[in-house]
Amino acid sequence: MEWTDEGIVLSVRAHGETAAVAEILTRNHGRHLGLVHGGRSRKLRPVLQIGNHVDATWKARLSEHLGHVTLELRRGYAASAMDDPLALAGLTSLCALARLLPERDPHPSLYEITLFVLGYLDDSAVWPALYVRWELALLEELGFGLDLGSCAATGSNDQLIYVSPKSGRAVSASAGEPYRDKLLRLPSFLAPGRHNGVERGDVSDGLDLTGRFLDERVFRPRGETLPEPRGRMVELLSRALA
Repeated sequence: MEWTDEGIVLSVRAHGETAAVAEILTRNHGRHLGLVHGGRSRKLRPVLQIGNHVDATWKARLSEHLGHVTLELRRGYAASAMDDPLALAGLTSLCALARLLPERDPHPSLYEITLFVLGYLDDSAVWPALYVRWELALLEELGFGLDLGSCAATGSNDQLIYVSPKSGRAVSASAGEPYRDKLLRLPSFLAPGRHNGVERGDVSDGLDLTGRFLDERVFRPRGETLPEPRGRMVELLSRALA
């Protein structure tokens, strides 16, 4: 068995004295693991950094084996983010959450969105809102997508400013007014068909929204909590946006 694909490094762990096991989100083969010979060497350590965009060739005798993978660097997002704590936190959070995807199950659309977000990590005015959209896309890929296209109560698509924490459906201003204290805020930049810019508080509200559903629908049923890197990113963003 052999394939060649492009991918994003999600995690790396040592294996023996010189090798490493790399976890890669590939475009066409999904989240995949592979043994990297010499992965702890000076030559390969810069390549095996989380968030890096790489070309990967995977080989194994049988498809169910761990296999061996060779990697070549396309773009070193990790090195670019290293001097920016906020960008590094975003990159680390993204990679940690991408590990939720089922192993070897392709998600090409999410892969494209992931590359898009990574490409803007050097622009703090842009990437946080893109990251919120990425988490929405992740929920969709995991089977827990939110329905933000029309009001859960009236079926209309006007003035959608809330989201029901129970159903994950949008709620209009008029229908949600009596329950506003129990509803989540829907930032205008996430409402389908609206092309408003990102306003003050929108990113924080968006992260509250996606974080709520990631916690309740993905992590809590597993007996887990949201990963620490995401909490660190949220903390740094709240300071930056204060």
